[in-house]
Amino acid sequence: MQKNRLSKVSVSLSSKGRFNHEKKSDLRTAYQRDRDRIIHSTAFRRLKHKTQVFINTTGDHYRTRITHSLEVAQIARTLARYFNLNEDLCETLSLAHDLGHTPFGHAGEEALNDCMIEHGGFDHNIQTLRIVTLLENKYYNFKGLNLTYETLDGLIKHNGPVKNPAKFNNILGKNYFKKKINFHNSPSLEAQIASISDDVAYNSHDLEDGLRAGLFNLKDVKNLPILNIILTKHQKKFDKFSQDLILRQIIRETINEMVKDIIVNTKTNLKKNNIKNIADVYKSKYPLVCFSKEMQLFDISIKRFLREKMYFHKRVLDKTKLGKKIIKSLFIKIREKPDKYINVKLSKKSNTNRIISDFIAGMTDRFAINLYNKSK
Repeated sequence: MQKNRLSKVSVSLSSKGRFNHEKKSDLRTAYQRDRDRIIHSTAFRRLKHKTQVFINTTGDHYRTRITHSLEVAQIARTLARYFNLNEDLCETLSLAHDLGHTPFGHAGEEALNDCMIEHGGFDHNIQTLRIVTLLENKYYNFKGLNLTYETLDGLIKHNGPVKNPAKFNNILGKNYFKKKINFHNSPSLEAQIASISDDVAYNSHDLEDGLRAGLFNLKDVKNLPILNIILTKHQKKFDKFSQDLILRQIIRETINEMVKDIIVNTKTNLKKNNIKNIADVYKSKYPLVCFSKEMQLFDISIKRFLREKMYFHKRVLDKTKLGKKIIKSLFIKIREKPDKYINVKLSKKSNTNRIISDFIAGMTDRFAINLYNKSK
């Protein structure tokens, strides 16, 4: 357990509390308890059968939401430890950030948002908050996981300060957080680290999965900045080692370059903006944790490359189109006879459409496919 050795710019180990008061633990910090609640949640376990890029039934070695979340947490802990920040909070935010994802990845999210467009819409980040505040029921005295204010703040601001809370009000209920969260403040450094670690993980690991799937090859990426330098270093290894082993080395070095860049650039930002304590972090111009201009170009380039060569590849598109069809079909089918599929009476505050949305969003790829096939 970390004790009295965190940086002044870190979120304190002593939490401001939770919505529902609980007795403190002698064994774990508040953030260790948050992390453990995430790991033991039903929503977290379901991530092992939810799409990252490839539909979960495609192959055993491609990443799923759970492996992605674990990789994000590992990168985030490395950065948090370097800056002497609250590692447990960083890990909690990393493990929780994708809890709200639908089956079939972003294609599934688009389809469910289309279904819910007249009922408040759907957003996987806000769905994560519905899960941890309302849908996970494991306690006698309250609904949800009763996470700390600091963890909720970080999940709310995964993409930065919230200037317009309208979507939160539509999906969670008006003023759900009762002014306990300042939506306009910048997120903590821990939240910023979890967010950028998400980018590092999916840039590098989606690249690896795409190469393994044969959607493109190493020659296709030789013109990308940063990667062209790394590839040149390994050019002589191609005659001695398998492409699989060389690929592993390249992905490791790519992650390492991005992490080192974040460290150097964040140190510069903290000094330039005269960030002395956590209050300065909250008041700062977001973000403090970010890539340098050179690495930002790489980030943009690799995202564009992956979008063109991987996410829009016919093999991936065919599967995601099927995923969209399944979700829209299930929404229509369940709405016709909701009581056949779910207990609508369990939630008094949500309307039927939102309950159906929660049900579908919580499905794994295989569950959604099986239910679709049964309901034809």
